[in-house]
Amino acid sequence: MENLFPLIILVVILFFACLKQVNQYERGVKFTMGKFSGIVNPGWYPIVPVFQSIRKVDMRLKAIDVPSQDAITKDNVSAKINAVIYYKVVDAAKAILEVERVDYAVLQLAQTTMRNIVGEVTLDELLSQRGVISDKIEKLVDEATLGWGVEVTVAELKDINLPQEMIRTIAKQAEAERERRAVIISAEGEVAASENLAKAAKILSDSPGALHLRTLNSINDISSDASNTVIFAVPLEVLKAFEGFAKK
Repeated sequence: MENLFPLIILVVILFFACLKQVNQYERGVKFTMGKFSGIVNPGWYPIVPVFQSIRKVDMRLKAIDVPSQDAITKDNVSAKINAVIYYKVVDAAKAILEVERVDYAVLQLAQTTMRNIVGEVTLDELLSQRGVISDKIEKLVDEATLGWGVEVTVAELKDINLPQEMIRTIAKQAEAERERRAVIISAEGEVAASENLAKAAKILSDSPGALHLRTLNSINDISSDASNTVIFAVPLEVLKAFEGFAKK
């Protein structure tokens, strides 16, 4: 019995050495004598050493930070841009059989796609339509990686860094735009005020005695402050009335 004990220990060790564990968030790609022989779901699986092997593929959602890239917009403005890409493997077999190092391949594709898309838009479009550009990058990368068993779920531009000279130019342009709008608003206010004054003058001229009442009301408002010196201009209508009395 004592002679069999080392043999039993060896058998147990070999048995566990032949077991492969695939975690819940993984899928296994099984090879038999170098040929693809199936997908392995989570659990423990015995394999024949040398003849069989299992490559594990992480199926969880991954986020890769695309480093800052030098890009030139359609209107020849240099900018540094970076982004974040969220993707996951949906076909474990393709991720192993169709591409080497799928994470690295997705990153390189995202970098080149991002530079190409930026080169198709102007600086104003890049700054004002980040969501549209991000969606376009996501769509193109997703289409290109479909054959790799990869699905891109989100692509977002993070930062857009411009040269200091361009930042100062944009600031000056924004200030000039604000001044232009202020002048337009002021002019529109003057037009509205003049229209209201014209309407008021017409109403006063069409209503007999309205001008006198308005004048008396103004005098009453001014006289409330004793420090004011009031010079009263007599309306021509009043003078004409006196002329009528003089003729009688």
